[in-house]
Amino acid sequence: MEHDNNTPVFEMRNVSKVYHMGEVSVHALHDVSLTIEAGELLVILGASGSGKSTLLNILGGLDVPTSGSVLYRGRDMTQADDRTLTAFRRASVGFVFQFYNIIPSLTAIENVRLVTDIADDPMDAREALRHVGLEDRMDHFPAQLSGGEQQRVAIARAIAKRPDVLLCDEPTGALDFQTGVLVLEVIDRIHRELGATVALITHNASIADMADRVIRMRSGQIVDVYAPPVRRTPAELAW
Repeated sequence: MEHDNNTPVFEMRNVSKVYHMGEVSVHALHDVSLTIEAGELLVILGASGSGKSTLLNILGGLDVPTSGSVLYRGRDMTQADDRTLTAFRRASVGFVFQFYNIIPSLTAIENVRLVTDIADDPMDAREALRHVGLEDRMDHFPAQLSGGEQQRVAIARAIAKRPDVLLCDEPTGALDFQTGVLVLEVIDRIHRELGATVALITHNASIADMADRVIRMRSGQIVDVYAPPVRRTPAELAW
């Protein structure tokens, strides 16, 4: 689907999120406003509990704000019904999580085909796996793959439906340094070659230098927004 790249991909306007657990109210986001431009690689940085995952889940239609609005390419998604949100998640958003969420009983290519079988205009599953450097591991089961390879299968699955947006929640959190660099290189390449808008959340400040722009969060609020003075490749990051 063609998009007007002059329109921001996302606009969050005064978004708050409160979770009620019995008599306790947890304020996960406080009056957050944020614009994400088309083709941007955004890193959302903050400690555990800062609101990063809540923000990402609201952007991706996995959660809804308590107040405020979220626009996706000019359309107010906070007014959307469940069917519309499901279609949005299915067609427009690719998710990558810290834990890979791939099915142990399926091979790498079968895991990717779970998405290509339901997407409107998917890339071939083999092509998606080639994008992440796993052309020689397509028929392997997750137990036969390293952690980094499993994460790359998850990325291949996310990009196979040609999403407009790739949302990554601590994608290197369960990986060692060298493997984490490989995974970040894949995400960076997907961003450049496929033109996807990428939002990546992390608690690791070193990763911020690969971004076009960095959002720093604390206690459910955005406390800083900046562009790294020098943008670095994942291999150049000083972890």
